[in-house]
Amino acid sequence: MSPRFDPHDPDSYERPRRRTRPRTKDRPSYDDAVDGVVVTVDRGRYTCRIAEGTHLVTAMKSRPLGRKGVVVGDRVRMVGDTSGVDGSLARIVEVGERRTVLRRTADDSDPVERVIVANADQLVVVAALADPEPRPRLIDRAIVAAYAAGMDPLLCLTKPDLADPETLLEIYRPLDVPWVVTRRGEELDDLRARLAGRTSVMIGHSGVGKSTLVNALVPGTHRATGHVNAVTGRGRHTSTSALMLALPGTDPDGPADGWIVDTPGIRSFGLAHVQPARLIEAFPDLAALTDTCSRGCTHGVGEPECGLDDAVSDAETTPARVDSFRRLLASREAAEED
Repeated sequence: MSPRFDPHDPDSYERPRRRTRPRTKDRPSYDDAVDGVVVTVDRGRYTCRIAEGTHLVTAMKSRPLGRKGVVVGDRVRMVGDTSGVDGSLARIVEVGERRTVLRRTADDSDPVERVIVANADQLVVVAALADPEPRPRLIDRAIVAAYAAGMDPLLCLTKPDLADPETLLEIYRPLDVPWVVTRRGEELDDLRARLAGRTSVMIGHSGVGKSTLVNALVPGTHRATGHVNAVTGRGRHTSTSALMLALPGTDPDGPADGWIVDTPGIRSFGLAHVQPARLIEAFPDLAALTDTCSRGCTHGVGEPECGLDDAVSDAETTPARVDSFRRLLASREAAEED
């Protein structure tokens, strides 16, 4: 009878069941494994871009990885058929250590974290100035998630022909959140400059023009665009899965000028995984003022003997910056309003 597994198949090295002797102490070295980046995930199949090329490979997760999650942005190693031809299938055998992890929960009481993207360094929060109306609380929560993940936030405002951007920008200036304003049909030079050389995740609720931006930044992408319901003021979900795209550089045949990850439209951003201590670390100037706080101080409004209150009263820092930080902190603690 022929053996169930080929001797060199990684599945033959799966961890043995209890009360059984190990088959072998040797483990495969995967010296011939190919490096890649996961660009999208669809029902257990992972589309990966080969690190040393431009072609895409379809892969599945090998059994030894068990329940280890694989998400868009993960650096992986693959064996098997990595040619990328129709019908070929490779196996992901290793997942590299993640530099950053962007997470969210369904709501603030949900203990289950959902990883959106790995290894990104910038979170682009796309918000329309009107049609649909901007939702500052959702923007706040996205910024909190960026800080908690060690990512830089960027506010991208669309549809300035319908409302003045200054009304929304004055809310975020004390936080030093960078911003760009885009106009449909015009060049996106300012946004491209912010994206160049970085891996950026683009998020926003439906109808804000996120897919329109992606199509303009990466011609030929053909991400579906939708409209805003005149009755509910909400957009229709058009992107159904996260997709990582290479930003074209000045040389069409040269390397990518950065990466963007388009994500499905969101209507909530749970922050059950974010602790107040992690948030204050994103503001070094404010964190330095909390050395005198009592143990367990959340630095929120009403905390007794909080160092931030003393700093404001002594004019050591801008009250508007403390107020803005506490607004972000409150967004972590309050249920989001639709």
